[in-house]
Amino acid sequence: MLLTVDAGNTNIVFAVYDGEARQHVWRCKTDSGRTSDEYAAWLFQLFTQEKLTFGQVGAAIVCSVVPDVNFHLIQLCRGSFKCEATMVSHDIIDVQVNLDKPAEVGDDRLVNAVAVLNHYKAPAIVVDFGTATTFDVINEDGAYCGGLIAPGVNLSMEALHMAAAQLPKVSIKKPEAVIGTDTVSAMRSGVYWGYVGMIEGSLRRIEEEMGVKPLVIATGGLADLFADTVTRIEIVDKDLTLRGLLHIHRQQKLKQAA
Repeated sequence: MLLTVDAGNTNIVFAVYDGEARQHVWRCKTDSGRTSDEYAAWLFQLFTQEKLTFGQVGAAIVCSVVPDVNFHLIQLCRGSFKCEATMVSHDIIDVQVNLDKPAEVGDDRLVNAVAVLNHYKAPAIVVDFGTATTFDVINEDGAYCGGLIAPGVNLSMEALHMAAAQLPKVSIKKPEAVIGTDTVSAMRSGVYWGYVGMIEGSLRRIEEEMGVKPLVIATGGLADLFADTVTRIEIVDKDLTLRGLLHIHRQQKLKQAA
């Protein structure tokens, strides 16, 4: 089995694949202070619940945008799973990047592009609702062309709470009405409909700039929440990054066997 690890700024996602089929997925809060032993203890309980053992994992691939967690994730794979993790980098991602500074693109954004090219079609736009809300553009030739980076939904909600003394900390959900009748509903409405407007406006402008109508795919924890309202979103795929990691691992195995 293959262990895939997607380390983001907010959460780290661990998933186990048996061939092409994802078996289980688990998430924990990203914490640069968490050690490999702590990861192992947490995962051991989860594996046991699913009647799995660490010994069943024969390979691992890690995509991380948080350098501080990399050492302990590598040690987790070495110590607990007895394998050397493949660390995703631009060198092993087979996607053309049409940017002046390709190295500035986050590995996770290119991994998503890999998933799009191998599971869907180009041209495409990936809207990722993570710590940041990102838009990634893949053109008709399958090249990564850049995109947009905006503050994430939860980050914006947290900023309202932190910057204004009388505004409470609230969770995001689709409000029943646009006009809020109290502080909490007004905050939820402002963030939710503000993001809907931003998403719809950004997609429209990207499409105008591209000159084609691309496939629009949403991923990330809040994808379902906005896909219900933003009709331009055609597909919700919360496993998009994991699919990309699986494909990269498969390609690396083929190269090693050649």
